[in-house]
Amino acid sequence: MSVKEEYLGSGVYAIVSDFHGFGTDALMLAYFAAPKTKDRACDLGSGCGIIPLLWFRDKRCAKIAAVELQPQACTQLRAGIEISSAEDKIQVIQGDLRSLKGVLSFGEWDLVTINPPYKALDTGIKSREKGDLIARHEVSCTLEEACAAAASLLRFGGRFCLCQRPERLSDIFAAMRAAGMEPKRMRQVTLSPGRAPWLVLVEGRRGGKPGLIMEPELLMQNTDGSNTEEMLAVFGEYYVNDKRPGGAENPPVKGEGNE
Repeated sequence: MSVKEEYLGSGVYAIVSDFHGFGTDALMLAYFAAPKTKDRACDLGSGCGIIPLLWFRDKRCAKIAAVELQPQACTQLRAGIEISSAEDKIQVIQGDLRSLKGVLSFGEWDLVTINPPYKALDTGIKSREKGDLIARHEVSCTLEEACAAAASLLRFGGRFCLCQRPERLSDIFAAMRAAGMEPKRMRQVTLSPGRAPWLVLVEGRRGGKPGLIMEPELLMQNTDGSNTEEMLAVFGEYYVNDKRPGGAENPPVKGEGNE
């Protein structure tokens, strides 16, 4: 298994491998969630820890917890935290998000995020590698379970942000409401002008009142294939510091041919 350091800027590194890396969707979720400096934030299914590390880089959040089930991903996550000197800010919990009672405080978090498996149970071609299977298919965590976990952690009025395929939008709304969270904000992500959205970013609020705000679409590329100004903001220092093929100038896009 190949493991390498991925420089995110400001002395912060993610440790990525063949099985536990990150795509552009994770960068957009971190950007969309936009935690405040005093927020207590928890990232579920954190993988190599890209979202907590980006928040740490950008000096957001007073406290960050990263929950991850797979041991190898946790090893990479802890290594990234150590090399980035983020031990005092990011807490790693190796465990199942469905069993967090007594592990993390309930009802006290301002923000919870998850980049969940996109494929519902019994849909699509199953990945042969266990890590890919868990990351892409709801074998260890369903959308309903993710929403229930988030609702348990959040304070009243706290926010839950996730990214998902547009085809799962009705499932997102139903699962959020079943868990006592109201969908309040949504953005569609489109790769280039004239194409259909390939991703949705949704924010729910625990105990929120009905009323959904549809924000302008997040367009990734201009007509000439260059990154839009907003995508440069999404990448931040990662774009400036990563000019290699496959880096921020040509990032992996989960859902756009990189399943």
